[in-house]
Amino acid sequence: MNSTGTLRRVLLRPPRAEELVHWRELGWRAEPDAGAIAEEHAALCDLLAKTGADVVLAEEPVPGDPDAIYAYDPVLLGPEGAILLRICKAPRIPESAALEPALNRAGIPIVARLEAPATADGGDMFWLDDRTLLVGRGYRTNDAGIAAIRRALPDAEVHVFDLPHQRGRGEVLHLMSLLSPLADDLVVAYLPLLPVRLVELLESRGIEIVEVPDDEVDSMGPNVLALGPRVALALERNVETRRRLERAGVEVLTYEGAELSKGDGGPTCLTRPLVRD
Repeated sequence: MNSTGTLRRVLLRPPRAEELVHWRELGWRAEPDAGAIAEEHAALCDLLAKTGADVVLAEEPVPGDPDAIYAYDPVLLGPEGAILLRICKAPRIPESAALEPALNRAGIPIVARLEAPATADGGDMFWLDDRTLLVGRGYRTNDAGIAAIRRALPDAEVHVFDLPHQRGRGEVLHLMSLLSPLADDLVVAYLPLLPVRLVELLESRGIEIVEVPDDEVDSMGPNVLALGPRVALALERNVETRRRLERAGVEVLTYEGAELSKGDGGPTCLTRPLVRD
């Protein structure tokens, strides 16, 4: 498994107008415009297709859940197939089952399912390399969830890091709110909030950190999708983060996510990579 190989197949879930009306209940920062968010999502899918990725769309409804567009959270991909996670937010729990038909169509077998009391959000975990899974322990992913993931991935080296409290339980602070991998030797991250042991692990493996500036962390500067080694997809608005990435030798593509990101979800949240080279 890896998180930075060339993206060949990716799963997304389009927004549905009847689900978006519940934006307040799910903690979105502002009301999304149904027409504009649909256009942004279609443009994002088109951009990904133009990079050579096969775009798989999940169409199953998740009533009352605008967060269902954030397809990364409900599932973790392992070497043998998909682990269906159990998201911490109660209205989001049905999301993993709703993605199952699309995963089946894409030929991805389901190898495990998390059950209560386990909770785990996909945004709290990613593969650093083929055998190393990094997991953030916070308000979204609990100890039971981490134990279940370890059981489902017996051959993986799982590193767990406590996430900062920051603004508390009401804010969505995932591990990938702070860091995104861009190559075997490169990540982009907001260094002031990274767990010390995570910084030390990156340093021990010779992985360079491109630092996100203070004024772009809340606009999801660390939320960057690797389309391939040192090729990234980022939100258009994070101009200084883009400059820093380009100085580090990263080719950066951007998209307009003003509506899509009102629920605090960037390119990694909106996409679930299924196949990478």
